[in-house]
Amino acid sequence: MTLKAALLTGAATLAALPATAEMTVFDYAGFEVPAFHQQYVEQHGDSPDFAFFGDEEEAFQKLSSGFKADVTHICGGSVTKFTESGLLEPWDLSRITNWKNLNKDLTGEQMAGEEEVYFLPIDYGSTGIAYNTEEVPAEDVASLDIFLDPAYQGRVTLPDNVDDAYALAYLATGTTDWTDATDEEFEAASDWLRQAHPNLRTYWTDPAELSQLLASGEVLAAWAWNETLPTMADEGFPIGFQREAEEGSSLWLCGYVNMKDGAGEEDLVYDYVNAMLHESATQPLLDAGYGQSNAVAMQGQGEEALVASGLGQISAPVLAQLPMPGPLRQKQAEAFERIKAGF
Repeated sequence: MTLKAALLTGAATLAALPATAEMTVFDYAGFEVPAFHQQYVEQHGDSPDFAFFGDEEEAFQKLSSGFKADVTHICGGSVTKFTESGLLEPWDLSRITNWKNLNKDLTGEQMAGEEEVYFLPIDYGSTGIAYNTEEVPAEDVASLDIFLDPAYQGRVTLPDNVDDAYALAYLATGTTDWTDATDEEFEAASDWLRQAHPNLRTYWTDPAELSQLLASGEVLAAWAWNETLPTMADEGFPIGFQREAEEGSSLWLCGYVNMKDGAGEEDLVYDYVNAMLHESATQPLLDAGYGQSNAVAMQGQGEEALVASGLGQISAPVLAQLPMPGPLRQKQAEAFERIKAGF
């Protein structure tokens, strides 16, 4: 089903069913699309309530200060912090319909914890070099050091996101597993980011801004999420997406955590996450540039569709943005703010 058809189907369902009871999803803007949780709409006649945050540190501070949500969307780098905060309750896996079908690489011990599962993987994607194929020769994106190349001074950009920035810097300095990064590896990555800083046009904050920077010609190459590839290809832009640079590329993973003191109905929480993992959500998520952790449903899409979305198989190192020790992530966050300020 196309996204347009799914939205129309959702509208028809709304007219036929009573409004659902309240349940709040705390999320990034863009994930409220009804096609992503169509099964929930069909069950309850409407989408749940959504509240939005700009980044996960903002989300954490709001939740710690008493903001009430029932389920929150976070990514791998924040799992440890949220789990240790006391804000969460574990998932009842017997109520996760597709748990057995999820990609086992995304539900490993580092994500799930030793016994109880606090993080339910939902969506994932890759981060690589997005570039203008008419202006940037392929050999120039064969290495991540394009972000240090004086020839591209003022024509490259990195995300204003500590996890993505450090994933790049670790890869560029030879580290492919950040879960046990040493002090020396952290310092090497930080030094690399300091070298890249004066070469940048800006730090992009959201995919729309990045698309504008590329489309205008201000930026020729960017460390970018894979969703930039299908989005700009649909617009006719000569976009390339290099995931097989010599040093590799990154894989990010996000999902939902169950808030301990949510005010909504717990049954609705499970209905929502089950809808996000349902096969009816696979194509709409993929159309938007997101992989779905339901491996069985993803396999049904075929390799060609995955490649078109920047999620195909590659032969290069991959740094998975898995949970890391809280003190290390805090060091990275503090160092990144100093680097952006020029220190």
